[in-house]
Amino acid sequence: MGERNLSLLMDFYELTMANGYFKDKKHNQIAVFDVFFRSIPDDGGYAIFAGLEQVVEYIKNLKFEEGELAYLRSKKIFDEDFLAYLKDFSFHCDVYAMKEGTPIFPHEPVFVVKGPILECQLIETMVLLTINHQSLIATKAARIVFAAQGRGVLEFGARRAHGYDASIFGARAAYISGVVGSSNTYVDYAYQIPALGTMAHSYVQSYDSEYEAFRAYALTYPNNAVLLVDTYNTLKQGIPNAIKIQKEVLEPMGYELKGIRLDSGDLTYLTKEARKMLDAAGLKNTKITVSNSLDEYLIKELIHQGAQIDSFGVGERLVTARSEAVFGGVFKLSAIEVNGKLVPKIKISDNVQKTTIPGFKQVYRFYDEQCMAEADVMTLFEETIDTTKPYHLFDPNFPWKSKDIEKYTIRALLVPIFEKGQLVYQLPSLLEIRTYAKEQHSKLWPEVLRLEKPHEYYVDLSQDLWDLKQSLIKQYKK
Repeated sequence: MGERNLSLLMDFYELTMANGYFKDKKHNQIAVFDVFFRSIPDDGGYAIFAGLEQVVEYIKNLKFEEGELAYLRSKKIFDEDFLAYLKDFSFHCDVYAMKEGTPIFPHEPVFVVKGPILECQLIETMVLLTINHQSLIATKAARIVFAAQGRGVLEFGARRAHGYDASIFGARAAYISGVVGSSNTYVDYAYQIPALGTMAHSYVQSYDSEYEAFRAYALTYPNNAVLLVDTYNTLKQGIPNAIKIQKEVLEPMGYELKGIRLDSGDLTYLTKEARKMLDAAGLKNTKITVSNSLDEYLIKELIHQGAQIDSFGVGERLVTARSEAVFGGVFKLSAIEVNGKLVPKIKISDNVQKTTIPGFKQVYRFYDEQCMAEADVMTLFEETIDTTKPYHLFDPNFPWKSKDIEKYTIRALLVPIFEKGQLVYQLPSLLEIRTYAKEQHSKLWPEVLRLEKPHEYYVDLSQDLWDLKQSLIKQYKK
């Protein structure tokens, strides 16, 4: 792919606004922007935050070189002083974010940037497209892995992704949420995500017979023979030929057929019959993998019907999140500094979901005595929570719906990433992110995790933040 400078990967209005800020000499005014999303894909109970590492790398490498500056100059709308500013650009903002792999919920900030307004504005598009894409795929993968009930899930979507970056970072996001490997060799090379795969139908078709194809493959990979058995007739040819390969080729060499794969047909019926045939031939350790446009709902139904499946290869409906193609994260101004003091800002809409939550904020996750996540509470950043006292939770839209909780612990979810433009966060390895994601997923109640009509997880406001929001609504609605 070669080296790419992605500094101009931004909506053009980021640059026109930045030029305007610079011309009006307000480019260094301190502002706070929040990244949050409004609704969970697939009407699910939770989403998974992903993409932070790529955002960090983008910010670290943000620079405007002669080619980019010449292009901007050619537009004949940008001041030379502004272009000189871009030439010497450096990042000075504070950034806070949730850790990758954290379960996230609507309206709470998952990424916060505080600093000169021009700098905040320039990174908006890249921050959103990175977080939106990877969080969408991580969320879809988490649902699919959950539906598989402990069976392995393989990401098979490389050739169906929306471009090579989508394939690479989609596989990365899916791995965070628990897939065991990918068909994409590049992600093994770049991220050590296990590359998995054996043969296509074309391999079988290229030989004079299915048996010869299986034999050639087994001789090449005797310790890892997984045979695609549905090229011609699964039950009458494919599986009988696979069993013959075991008896005539692998067994004399001291090996055992590792698995078979099905990519078409009635997967419930075929896997049940395949299991009977394999077991009767003494191949009880031979695993069955299936693919064919699977998603969490089909996997759930296959398991419910008693399909004999050990692992699932999931392609297009995972890597494209086909059922819900947009995550919907937004980047909104929440405060701006005036005379050295942060003044909260709000966007008001007749659509309640689009009215923003003002101010510079922190998010706390409350855990009960069993260490299960009970609720998230947004607070003003400087607020503290006294965990020795009961805490009053209430629905921010219907405040009469409330309860007091005791014997709880809390964790601040937004952690410092950059301070004054300097990276202060130790980026974890992908394996560490994956382990953290699994741990955090396990702290959600089953009612939140279920695929259909999940329990709504509580995301509340502190009393001070709720009061602030109401006062600003009254102020601007006069």
